[in-house]
Amino acid sequence: MQPIQWTQNACLLAGRFLLGLYFILPGISKITGYEATAAYMAEHHVPMVAVLLPITIILQIGLGATMIVGFQGRLTAFLLAGMTIVISMYMHNFWDMAEGTERAHETQNFFKNMGITAGLLTMVSLGSGGLSLDNWFSNRRNADALT
Repeated sequence: MQPIQWTQNACLLAGRFLLGLYFILPGISKITGYEATAAYMAEHHVPMVAVLLPITIILQIGLGATMIVGFQGRLTAFLLAGMTIVISMYMHNFWDMAEGTERAHETQNFFKNMGITAGLLTMVSLGSGGLSLDNWFSNRRNADALT
């Protein structure tokens, strides 16, 4: 492996790990603080909280884990990007708030999430990299095709 390839693969692995944790940890906190999370979602006018909260938990933990191991990386990143945009539109709707500390806080959270979305879209473009299950399965298929 060339030094540039090693660096790129190591950076993709580190990025996948951090992005995965970014979703797994809030997914777990939604379980431990389920009632408070449901109330917070209702305050932000999220429809069907009883259905969407469990789905969000499953997606955050499940897709976060698949992001870390690099399985179906492009699809995982695309789904997480879409989910992040939808969550941001409901939960960080700074445009509906009066000037002040809360609006500034939600503006910061909204644009932080857009930065996370940018990273996810980069993963959609680049894939999981060489240090991933996607690469392992691809190499295995190629080896099987040669035999």
